[in-house]
Amino acid sequence: MNHDTTPIAAIATPPGRGGIGVVRISGKNLAPVMEAVCGTSALQPRHATYLPFRHADGSAIDQGLAIYFKAPHSYTGEDVLELHGHGGPVVMQMLLARCLEAGRDIDLRLAEPGEFTQRAFLNDKLDLAQAEAVADLIEASTEAAAKSASASLTGAFSRAIHGLVEKVIHLRMLVEATLDFPEEEIDFLEKSDARGQLERIRADLEQVFAEASQGALLREGLNVVLAGQPNVGKSSLLNALAGAEIAIVTPIAGTTRDKVSETIQIEGIPLNIVDTAGIREAGDEVERIGIERTWGEVFRADVIVHLLDAGRGPTRADEDITQRFPPNVPVLRVWNKIDLSGHKPAVDRAAEATHIYLSATERAGIDLLRAELLRVAGWQQTAESRFIARERHLVALKAAREHLAFAAEHAMAGGQTSDQALDLFAEELRIAQERLSSITGEFTPDDLLGVIFSRFCIGK
Repeated sequence: MNHDTTPIAAIATPPGRGGIGVVRISGKNLAPVMEAVCGTSALQPRHATYLPFRHADGSAIDQGLAIYFKAPHSYTGEDVLELHGHGGPVVMQMLLARCLEAGRDIDLRLAEPGEFTQRAFLNDKLDLAQAEAVADLIEASTEAAAKSASASLTGAFSRAIHGLVEKVIHLRMLVEATLDFPEEEIDFLEKSDARGQLERIRADLEQVFAEASQGALLREGLNVVLAGQPNVGKSSLLNALAGAEIAIVTPIAGTTRDKVSETIQIEGIPLNIVDTAGIREAGDEVERIGIERTWGEVFRADVIVHLLDAGRGPTRADEDITQRFPPNVPVLRVWNKIDLSGHKPAVDRAAEATHIYLSATERAGIDLLRAELLRVAGWQQTAESRFIARERHLVALKAAREHLAFAAEHAMAGGQTSDQALDLFAEELRIAQERLSSITGEFTPDDLLGVIFSRFCIGK
């Protein structure tokens, strides 16, 4: 990847008013900017110096702290200058403009989104998984997600991946050594315990994948769609889950004409709950559009909560709705209004579906639904620390798992290992290693790096 070392600058704090704002500059030869803005080019590294930030005519823009980080002891691995001033948007823009003006001779330019963290990655201050964890920590929507992102940032996920890669490399070394020196007549599988090593690697990979899946759930959350006929209590259930009056509830069928969304958390897992228009024959054009949007949400759902009226039991219309649900999407059948039907709060995991009996208005059985949503999501509450993970990480882990499985198929051929089988064994191990290394950025295409860092905020 081409490494642009042109000095860059940006406001590193969020837009809007605040007590403190930070302008960050990274690159080589920052002395002209320090001299012009701070009045000195001899700032002591890693020490805060209180001084005025000045316009070209010498008048003060602001008073604040200047901190100089000399390469490689900085976030980016380059020389970094941070100017900490008052957090007003106008003051910050004036200070940034002054820095860019003072840095014209060194080609100082405005940073692109994520460019500071990209330089940290390219300068080996962070690997790619850690760099992504920076953005995940900023964007964390729950305390559990923030803790997991912090664990990834400190290298927990990377260490797990590096451990797997080292084991695969060791096994590759044994396989390829056997290929290179066939005259030694080494009984490879027996003396080096190649099959045992491979099975242990696969078991370790499964453990990492399980933890990564939990981390991905913390990051992405779960899209839960409430669907059903009008007046079965979808809006009441949304309010009960959210613990607030989010949706309008009336006895009039068709009250909800468009989707209503609310993000809640259960045991730290973000759940994006979507209340939709009741499904029936549309009475007018507005309702028809609302029902079309309902089906659009249903087909994007991770979990469908199908609400039914416990008092009247299943109807033909309910069955018609069920038949239209997309395959391979978990469906929870929620029988609402048990305060009117006489049922008790309960969960019935039948062969064809899971049935939950509750009352949204009385808040009875809501905890049962919450627990079932976590179960369907695959959430496992343990005391072990987790790391945050992304969909691309899961894809890479799945690919590595597949290639290790292929390697296992080639490990033995009729009790003895042939040269051809060993060649295939070694090749599958090589590909598995590449897939794992793509997580930390050792074998990651440049275009993917561009996509990843472009989604960061400017100044980070």
